[in-house]
Amino acid sequence: MIIMSEIWHPLLLSLKVASLATLFSFLFGVYFAWYMARRKGGFPAILDALCTLPLVLPPTVLGYYLILVVGKRGVLGSWLDSVGINLIFSWQGAVIAATIVVFPLIYKSCRAALEQVDNRMENAARTLGASEFRVFITVSIPLAWRGMLAGLMLAFARGLGEFGATLMIAGNIPGKTQTLALAIYDAFQGGNDLRATVLVLITSGLCIVVLVGSEQLIRRRVHA
Repeated sequence: MIIMSEIWHPLLLSLKVASLATLFSFLFGVYFAWYMARRKGGFPAILDALCTLPLVLPPTVLGYYLILVVGKRGVLGSWLDSVGINLIFSWQGAVIAATIVVFPLIYKSCRAALEQVDNRMENAARTLGASEFRVFITVSIPLAWRGMLAGLMLAFARGLGEFGATLMIAGNIPGKTQTLALAIYDAFQGGNDLRATVLVLITSGLCIVVLVGSEQLIRRRVHA
């Protein structure tokens, strides 16, 4: 027997966490992608490696790093506690964990899209007196938006399935921090195969829809 709250709460929480994580990652990812798209050399290479690092590190390692930063005994833990902010075992902590995990997907997609923008178009805007920010907003983004949007969709799908870092920093608290991935793990461990199957199908369906949409955007970008 399935209790609907056991389905709806993880689903809604996962959608909220993935949406916020994608939004925050997009804001930072676009900035770094714009900064890195036209730069070469030693420092940009190191910065690129740091931006990409969450893509290859195990999620539990990312979760451990986050605990070292925002945990009660972490670098920022005392300050956060003094202002009444506790990210450990909270859904806000899950958002931070998912943001770190999905950031490289947005960064890499946005950088690749921006690097394919014709420099001549940007230089033409500069010769007309446009500032770098205005060139980015009025020229670069309109020409690169398909690739950037595809990255957003991939990041959202990845955020829906985030497990390791979320478990490390937010825990697995039903009704509070339990996302779809954690609910599946919890149902399987508890022998509730029906609930686990339903949650797996919901997660798979959502990810397939997002991935199909992302593929369509990439194809249109290639043929544009």
